[in-house]
Amino acid sequence: MSGISVDADDHVWLLQRPGSLTEDEKGAALKPPQSKCCLPAPPVLEFDADGKLLRAWGGPGNGYDWPGNEHGIHVDAKGFVWISGNGDNDGQILRFTRDGKFVSQIGKPGPQTNSADTTRLGKPAGMELDPQTNEVFVADGYHNHRIIVFDAETGAYKRHWGAYGKPPTDEGKVTLRRDEPPPDPPPQQFGNPVHCVRLAKDGLVYVCDRLNDRVQVFKRDGTFVKEFSIEPRTPANGSVWDLALSRDPGQRFLYLADGRNNQLLTLARDTGAVLATTGYPGRSAGAFLWVHDIALDSQGNLYAGEVDTGKRAQRFVPAAKPAAISRKP
Repeated sequence: MSGISVDADDHVWLLQRPGSLTEDEKGAALKPPQSKCCLPAPPVLEFDADGKLLRAWGGPGNGYDWPGNEHGIHVDAKGFVWISGNGDNDGQILRFTRDGKFVSQIGKPGPQTNSADTTRLGKPAGMELDPQTNEVFVADGYHNHRIIVFDAETGAYKRHWGAYGKPPTDEGKVTLRRDEPPPDPPPQQFGNPVHCVRLAKDGLVYVCDRLNDRVQVFKRDGTFVKEFSIEPRTPANGSVWDLALSRDPGQRFLYLADGRNNQLLTLARDTGAVLATTGYPGRSAGAFLWVHDIALDSQGNLYAGEVDTGKRAQRFVPAAKPAAISRKP
């Protein structure tokens, strides 16, 4: 269950990976069938707020290049559904109508290139549309080390940048150990993956630099503003997996999915201070196994998807107001 998004009607859209099912999970689809259950569901699933399945579609088709490994989904303000993938040769994002009709493709599959290539992407993780400018911002990604921006309608390249707003390079992955302090100075480039990009109403852009355990904040033109360190001694696959902005008028809070430590964090958006922690490692209700992606609906309900063998989405309802934001350093 690799991607999650909530649309203007509070419908929940899930992107899942049919190819990741084990043989016992798809026994009825084998030839000959090995069991009464089950058949793989399509990659894209739309549910209403009560959990009723409304639509299911997706997969390879004519006129576009479906990703080799599904990753991110974003339903924009116009109702278009964007899909990304991080398969070995994935270098594209796709746009569909909510019924699954293909609309457009940006980029192309093929051998991976580098973070200077503006003709394709590099295993893009996710994307978000800016409704004010009709630009699509892409977290690019599992191979490249950048944020890249395109015109959503024409696919024309607009701009890109790396960490701290610098031109991106393709340095190797960060290697951290739990028993070592964070590097000083911090890495000057994004690690892999650049895992999410989220746009605030006030014009700020929030980026998940997952392996570097940090959130970096930019203006929409790529100017660096600030950064927050989150669980900064988290090794392996890092602490900053996804973000969602609160729905209050000032968007005072950030919700953060920490897939390595299997928790949700509520942050003060202006300081990055941790105000609350939700969840713990495990498979029971309220626990997480690789919490990978999150989304909020208009009522403040939070939806969290789990990848790898987590294979589910959970809904969390607001139980209390977040603690007051501390102004102390």
